[in-house]
Amino acid sequence: MTTDAVAAVAPSAASAAPAASPAAPSEAGSVRSGRAVGVSLIVAGMLSVNFGSAVAALLFPRAGALGVVTLRLVLAATLLLVVCRPRLRGYSRGDWAVVCGFGVALGAMNSLFYAAIDRIPLGAAVTLEVLGPLALSVIAARRLSGLMWAGLALAGVFLLSGGDLGGLDPAGAALALGAGAMWAAYILLSARAGARFPKADGLALAMAVGALCSLPLGVATSGGALLQPVTLGLGLAVAVLSSGLPYTMELFALRRLPAATFAVLMSLAPAVAATAGFLVLGQALGAAQYAGIALVVAASAGAVLAGRR
Repeated sequence: MTTDAVAAVAPSAASAAPAASPAAPSEAGSVRSGRAVGVSLIVAGMLSVNFGSAVAALLFPRAGALGVVTLRLVLAATLLLVVCRPRLRGYSRGDWAVVCGFGVALGAMNSLFYAAIDRIPLGAAVTLEVLGPLALSVIAARRLSGLMWAGLALAGVFLLSGGDLGGLDPAGAALALGAGAMWAAYILLSARAGARFPKADGLALAMAVGALCSLPLGVATSGGALLQPVTLGLGLAVAVLSSGLPYTMELFALRRLPAATFAVLMSLAPAVAATAGFLVLGQALGAAQYAGIALVVAASAGAVLAGRR
């Protein structure tokens, strides 16, 4: 769930692109090998984050959706702060406003998403959530073709609901769409934070803000259940699978792949989520719902490619 990296990296990737010149055979082979590694890292990161979400769903009976969000954000923030060790001085009020907004969007995105997968299947939730970045991509592209991709995505959502817009739990669907809106905000704020803070410092600080925002809700709803050893252990697994590993893999992948390729690969998230939901949670979907997921994946990839032309 981190197409924010595309927005943050795309400008620098474009400016760093070398002038068109024929590459030597050995250089071309090295580029192909690097891209293959990058694709493998992205796929592995996607598997990690979606299977992490499936493990999180298994934790809901123990700590509730908001409690699991709190565990994930607090543990992930702790890991990132220890690894990145961001400095706290030398930033303007504007810098702190951006990183705080980034953190609020991050915390809200995760809270809404986890509340959604407590009510609807994981594959359906991710498919609806992807509509947020898709809408952002369509608006940013300002092309007539964007309307076609948006229409294709809406057709996919209709199929996802089984041909009946009330086929999914309304509250769960609304929460997933809310998570998508927060994902779009997260993408925009991530790009701004990346321009103001070095390395991954902005992400580490934003994760800490998101953790602080979610902590009162998690404690109020789950209380002492958050401190049970089994819950803490599974919460750490969720933090590593859903945050630590994916962010690290994506960081290395973006050094090997064009931003557009990264974004197209990330559009496969709904299909990966449906697979994780089936294998871990036994959430089988019907043929129409799988077709709906395929349409949303196609719309997301098409919108990204159209926006790069």
